Amino acid sequence: MQLGQVINLATHPIHDKRYEQACKHQFDNEGVLVLKQFLTSAARAAIIQEGSNKQTSAFYTNSGHNVYLTQKDPSFDNNHPLNQWVQSSKGCITDDQIALDSPLRTLYDAPELRSFLASILGEEKLYPYADPLSSINLHYASEGQELGWHFDNSSFAITLLVQKPKAGGQFEYVTKLRDASQGDMNYPGVGRVLKGEVEAKVLAMSAGDLVLFRGRDALHRVTPTQGDTTRMLVVLAYNAEANVSLSESARMTFYGRLE
Repeated sequence: MQLGQVINLATHPIHDKRYEQACKHQFDNEGVLVLKQFLTSAARAAIIQEGSNKQTSAFYTNSGHNVYLTQKDPSFDNNHPLNQWVQSSKGCITDDQIALDSPLRTLYDAPELRSFLASILGEEKLYPYADPLSSINLHYASEGQELGWHFDNSSFAITLLVQKPKAGGQFEYVTKLRDASQGDMNYPGVGRVLKGEVEAKVLAMSAGDLVLFRGRDALHRVTPTQGDTTRMLVVLAYNAEANVSLSESARMTFYGRLE
């Protein structure tokens, strides 16, 4: 499959340096970039079909965690942000379950796209994960499933919304809520978000959109899916260094297996 069959290149000329710089400027300023209708309709339909066919093979998780994705701290009381548990539940199929002729494979492996994304992210080069599971993940959120409030451990996330639910499944976020590089966890600010005292931004995402997001210092969640249409989201996971694998503990948590 050719890249032009997967990406709407007329709308998103990823080979054009002026377009690339405009995208980078927006991402640097806002910490988020939504490329509307990035996928062609044919590619999106093929991905939905593949995802629907393989949904019964997904690994499902339903777990509690705090927003920092760390263990509870008994030196604080139960109402402290470190000790407040939120729920996350989803299904996932992994890179080794994605077909060799899938549009997702064409997209992920394309040198032109990696170069475009690396420039926007300010990285010299992007590399796939060294383990067989983590590079391309397709996530399912059926009715009632959600991602609770959390900060990302990675400096960036690249996702594709493939199928939107009838209702719910909204991506909500609060920017610049902590400074992880300086060790500032901003417990009071996080506590206000958890109490519902802070109005979060809602990221407008439609099926076929590519989203780049800096989530290390931005608190974010995905609200529960409503209705019988499963939310399908693809994570295109890259590293700034070669030969990096997701840790074995993370693989067991997210995928239920190591390979």
